[in-house]
Amino acid sequence: MVEIKKLLGVLCLVVPAQVFGQLAPKKFLTIPLGKVRPVGWLMDQLLVQTNGLAGHLHEFYNYVAETDWTGGSSYYSNLEEGFWELLNGMVPNGVLVNDAAINAKTSEFLSYVLSHQDSTGWLGPEVGTNKPRYLWGRYPFFFGAIQMIEVDPSLTDSVVTALYKFVTLANSMLKNGEGVEDWTATRWEDFVITLQWLYDNHPNGQEALLIDTMKRLKWSGVPWEKVFSKEYFPTTAVEHTPNPFNLPLTWHGVNLAEGLKALPATYRFTQNQSDLDMASSGWDLLFQYHGRPSGIYAADEYLAGLEAIRGTELCLVVETMFSGSYLYQVIGDPKFADRVERITYNALPATLTGSMWSRQYLQEQNQIAAKNMTPNPFPNDGPYSNVFGLEPNYPCCTVNHPQGWPKFITNAFLTTPDNLSLVHIYLGPFSTSVTLGSGNQVTVNVDTLYPFSDTLNTTITATSAFTYYVRIPSWVINGTISINGRAAEALSPSNGLQAVAAAAGTTTFVLNLPAEITTESRPHGSIAVHRGPLHYAFDIARNQTVLARNAKQPLAVDLEFDATAAWQYAIDPSTLKFSNVPPTSGKLPSPIFDSGMSPLSITVTACPITWEIAGDTFAAAPPTSPACTGGHTTLTLTPFGTTKLRIGEFPVFKST
Repeated sequence: MVEIKKLLGVLCLVVPAQVFGQLAPKKFLTIPLGKVRPVGWLMDQLLVQTNGLAGHLHEFYNYVAETDWTGGSSYYSNLEEGFWELLNGMVPNGVLVNDAAINAKTSEFLSYVLSHQDSTGWLGPEVGTNKPRYLWGRYPFFFGAIQMIEVDPSLTDSVVTALYKFVTLANSMLKNGEGVEDWTATRWEDFVITLQWLYDNHPNGQEALLIDTMKRLKWSGVPWEKVFSKEYFPTTAVEHTPNPFNLPLTWHGVNLAEGLKALPATYRFTQNQSDLDMASSGWDLLFQYHGRPSGIYAADEYLAGLEAIRGTELCLVVETMFSGSYLYQVIGDPKFADRVERITYNALPATLTGSMWSRQYLQEQNQIAAKNMTPNPFPNDGPYSNVFGLEPNYPCCTVNHPQGWPKFITNAFLTTPDNLSLVHIYLGPFSTSVTLGSGNQVTVNVDTLYPFSDTLNTTITATSAFTYYVRIPSWVINGTISINGRAAEALSPSNGLQAVAAAAGTTTFVLNLPAEITTESRPHGSIAVHRGPLHYAFDIARNQTVLARNAKQPLAVDLEFDATAAWQYAIDPSTLKFSNVPPTSGKLPSPIFDSGMSPLSITVTACPITWEIAGDTFAAAPPTSPACTGGHTTLTLTPFGTTKLRIGEFPVFKST
């Protein structure tokens, strides 16, 4: 913290004076929780999550079932964040699947915390103890509480009153240099977003307090405008690179994922275009130098470069999804929505078992085993990190991962700032029912197997005519739209959005969104394979060994996966061929994100090669221009998210 304060002192000398008045508007507005719901295969996927770890942690997992937030004795950090990281996802999960038990439990949790707020305004398990009081552990609680208000407006007075008591206290603490340690200093943007929610929805004459607290949070925290600048941004794995700010937590993977929201949040109270410009260019730098074909970036604790065996933490997957959604809402650049969709349909399911009872801490692009790794390819994480289990390496991802699917769903539809138009951002099977401006009651149903199909059928009913928008991803080639049964026409999106004139009554349209197979250049002359939103990988046949089983919940197991088939192949990219075998029932199998379940595949001519292994646990870098050691064969590649052991980055050869 001494280094942070010294650095901020220098930065404040060069920051021009700003007039902080009202907040700048966002490009798009969110819709209250519960108004956008999954249907079809996506509803099934959320039910799979509910029937897995996410829906049962509160029953048996000590950090939740016995949390000190509700009078128990269990916690895993003096930051006190773990319990509310779960509630941040548990709230929307319960609402979206109408799970009465989960909804009752989240209500019980909220009531307990609000009723135990102390006279100073502090919220949390530190009340009545001498535990240190750090601000950050409250921020996931705020996100959960806000979502509960959206579903049940009767909670508004109690939650908003409690928030203002806490904001007044936090403002005083920040003035006195209290409540901020190194983790809080990197994650200040989450509190700023909460303050902006109050400003937008319940200002209560406290605009000056809210703006002042936003400013104090920013200037007591790390300078994300510097971290994301090209001058300082690391272009390789950072374990041997000195941090220019002497603030190594600024290169921590999850801190970066959350920090992506910092500059768009700052823009709303500075109204400096430079904040948005730096947010956009910083996003590009992150994926240019550390990105993965699965859509996410590599950080096995800290930024890890481009090598295929370096890890990506599950927490940063779901946090990047949420941050990317926020970036799109503030800036409106479709590149954010495109990447969030890729992450959701690739990186997120790849790091959980199909049943979602076991999760990894770290996933790899080329993952030939999931086991206690010797040697360990992760310089800052333990050798157990890529095991599929209850809490491999650290417990944070156990409680944090449930926000991924629910928040993707709730952010799939937005409205324009004037509340006159509805905007469909993330493609998939959804239904939504909202009241737009002038009392226009609108219902939308999207029937599709996307991303396992190129076709989306949308039905809109409205009491008044309005303009409906749907995002057209950047990978679509020769897409068409057919409105009300008329002949298909070429798409004509503007800034990634196709406008559809929806009449009063019912409007139907069919989108056809074909895509070409593309390849992405990766290190050592290797390539990755894509089609549309999906990244394709070779699913390595595996066996599994149960390493541990939770005594209270036998379905919560730690699993070792070992390859039972060869995986050392080079492929000829000129022979890639796409195949789609739609389910005859019209419904996808469940769970869709598991081996052998996808109707989509890509075949390719391959040959066996010599490819070294480090110990028996991970693949060496893909060999450049390898020689075939046997005859040609055909490999079948399947969507990355369905694989648990895989090769996602291949050496190449020419078969003819």
